[in-house]
Amino acid sequence: MTVHIIEDDFAVADALAVLLSGVGHETVCYPDAESFFEARPPNPDDSVIVDLGLPGLSGVQVVRWLEQMRQPPRIIVISGQSNNQIRRIFDEIRPVVFLRKPLTEEALVPYL
Repeated sequence: MTVHIIEDDFAVADALAVLLSGVGHETVCYPDAESFFEARPPNPDDSVIVDLGLPGLSGVQVVRWLEQMRQPPRIIVISGQSNNQIRRIFDEIRPVVFLRKPLTEEALVPYL
C-alpha cells in the first residue's frame, strides 16, 4: 500500500512521510493537486491524505475526483480549519475521515 500525501507545506508533508515510513508505509508526496493528477492514479488499497488548503485546485476538487473512481482509495482530508467550517464544506462530499492539524500518529495510522 502506498500513502499519497498532497500537502503544499513541505514541513508538514515531510513530517507525515517520516511518520508513515516509520510504521512501514511507502509514501509519495505532492505539493499540489496538479502534481498528483499527473502521477499514476492510486490503487484501491492505497490511501490519499489531502490538505484542503492547496494552491491551484483545492482539496475538495481532489476528493470529488477520487470519489468518482470505480474503486477509490481511502481518503483522509486534513486541514487547520475549524470543524464547523469543514462541516459546511463537506455537506456535499463525504471523505472517509477528516483530521484536524496538527496530526498525531495515534490519530492518523488507524485510518490507513
